[in-house]
Order: sequence, then C-alpha cells, then structure tokens
Amino acid sequence: MASPALAPTPAPVTRDVRIEPPAVAMVWTGVGRSHETVAVPGVVLGEGETLVQIELATVCGSDVHTVRGDRAAPVPLVLGHEYVGRVTDVADGVRAVDGARVNIGDRVVWSIMASCRECDRCLRGLPHKCRSIQKYGHERIQPRWELTGGFSTHAHLRAGTAIVRVGESLPAEVLAPAACGSATAWSALARADEIVDVDDATVLVLGAGLIGLTVCAMARDRGAKVVVADPDPARRALAARFGAAQVADPTDPRALGAALAATGSAEYQVVVEASGAPRAVAAAVDAVGVGGVVLLVGSVFPTEPLALDPERLVRGLVTVRGVHNYTPRDLDGAIGYLRDHAAAHPFDELVSARYPLAQIDRALAAAEAGAAVRVAVDPRDARRRR
Repeated sequence: MASPALAPTPAPVTRDVRIEPPAVAMVWTGVGRSHETVAVPGVVLGEGETLVQIELATVCGSDVHTVRGDRAAPVPLVLGHEYVGRVTDVADGVRAVDGARVNIGDRVVWSIMASCRECDRCLRGLPHKCRSIQKYGHERIQPRWELTGGFSTHAHLRAGTAIVRVGESLPAEVLAPAACGSATAWSALARADEIVDVDDATVLVLGAGLIGLTVCAMARDRGAKVVVADPDPARRALAARFGAAQVADPTDPRALGAALAATGSAEYQVVVEASGAPRAVAAAVDAVGVGGVVLLVGSVFPTEPLALDPERLVRGLVTVRGVHNYTPRDLDGAIGYLRDHAAAHPFDELVSARYPLAQIDRALAAAEAGAAVRVAVDPRDARRRR
C-alpha cells in the first residue's frame, strides 16, 4: 500500500516593507573604532514581526562595557537596548503583553529579547534565558535583519518579543530605560517577594544608578524602609529624592550599620546589589540579616572571584539570587509602576544629557564619564537630515 503523500510545508509569510526615507543605523565594529552609518531602505517583515520607529534610546552601562572591551560582543552590531518608539508596520496577529492587538501608530516599549516560547526554559517561565534567544543591541547584524538595536532610527522586532503599549502621557526619557533598567528593578523586587515580603522589609540598595534608584522608589512606594549606599555624594542626594529613608557612604565601614540603626530596624531583610563592584557584592552578603535575601543585579561583566563563607549563609538562612533581565510580566509591571508613580519621583531628571544619533560615540563617552545617570540618543535628527 502506498504511503500517503505528505502535505507541503507552508512557506513563511513575509512582506517587503519599504522605509522612506531609509532607516539609519549606527554600527559598532570593534573596540577603539568609531561607529559607521548604515542606511537600510527596507525590511522583510515576517510572521509575528513588527517595525518600530524609535523615538528615543538611552545608553545602558552594558553598552559602555561593550565598547570599552570589558565584555565580548559579535561585530558588526547595532548597540542599544533601552528605547521607546511607535509602530509603523506590523504583521497580522501580533499581540502586546496585555493580550491586545498591536496596531500601527501604537507607542510602545519592547523587551530586550525575543524568545521562542517553546523550549524547556521558556516553558519553565524563563523566557529571558531562552535556548534560542535573540537580544536587541547584542546580536551581529545579518542580511534581512540589520535593525537589531536601539541606536538607529528603526527597530525590526522579531516574533516572541514582549511589547507593552505605553500611551502618550509619559515622557520618552522616563519610558526608554524601562526596557532594561526599570524592568530589571521590578524583576529584582519580584524575586525578593518570593522570599521576603518587600512591603514590610528594610531594604538596602548598593549602587545609586538607574536600577538602584528605581528599586529605591518602587520599594519605598510599597511601604518599605530603604537605605541606599553609593560613594558619590550627588548620587546619595538623588537617592533621598527617590524615597530613601537613609543614605550611606559605603567607603565608611560603619555607615551601613549606622544607617540601619537610624531606620529603627534590627536588620536588613532585602539587599539589592546594583553596582557590580566586587566590594559591594561582598558587602551585600555581609549586610543581610537572618532569613533575608540578597539580589545580585549589577554583576554583568567579568570580575575577580570573591571568597564566600558558606557557614554564614547556612546559619543565617540566607538566600542569594541572581537577577538578569526579566520576564514579559516584569516589563509590564515596570511600565504600570511608572504610569502610576513616575510623577512622584524625579525620573525625568535621570536622563540629563542628549545627543543626536550621528554623535553616538560622544554619547557613549558621556555615559562612561558617569555624570549623567542616563544619556539619551535622539534618532529624529538623522531622519530629518537625510
């Protein structure tokens, strides 16, 4: 008996989308080299994909680490993974995190990654560690996918990207960092909540960068007592404006204890390490109280190994958790938080320098200098001048 003929596999649904004027992407080709300008006249939009015109991008610390050579990256690539933009084209059936259809004209923030949603990690609730993950601002550009990062006029979003519609009310300076820093801050507190109720906790935050300041505001708005430690006096002053009950200089060995005493609490139940400095990581483990949780967020670049006292962790019932990126729910939660609470804190002041897209190398140098919590890259000038 003859075997039945197999039905042919349907060809992927694709559509050519012309971009007029052509998109502009700033391409990084290696340490010590200036960015190169690449024009992209169009994309091939596949099933589940979206084309977004970028309104504003911000420079994350990991972008600085990459161009400085602190971490390996495939080249050529388009850096940038903090952004907000507007949908200019979209395949049928693309849905936002809340389940609503994504439409042309929607103002959106999208996740740092596209996940397959089918592998064992995705099915375990770890889409940010997908076996076939594609990360914006981290992937080598390739034919038919050149608009891979935020330092461009447009982004080509792959299927499996978490998209959140953000409305028109919040400034771009508040929204762009949500795609990395703000969502990671939300994720850190969500992971802490699985061990300790953050609402009633005394929280220590080490590092007053964007993640640390956002953790401070989020925890404070939930009722926690928050202490923020940073060696920079200007950052400590800023932390007070984000709701810190106490601030401390971590270079003073007595400062963390004195700040804790000033809160009236007996111990820190939650410690968030947001700087990545090895001394701060060691201080985080030393500072946490019995039954507490340490969230390591800042260690996203190679450093020397640290000595660890396992007895301290065992007898103290201490949980140490690594937090890297976030889930779609975390991104949605962070946007919801900003929508409801951003006006109560100076989030709009965190982006204190802005450069046109053509000056991306100057923007990265300014970010490395560290005076601004976030440096913005504005792509609109590139489209006006073409």
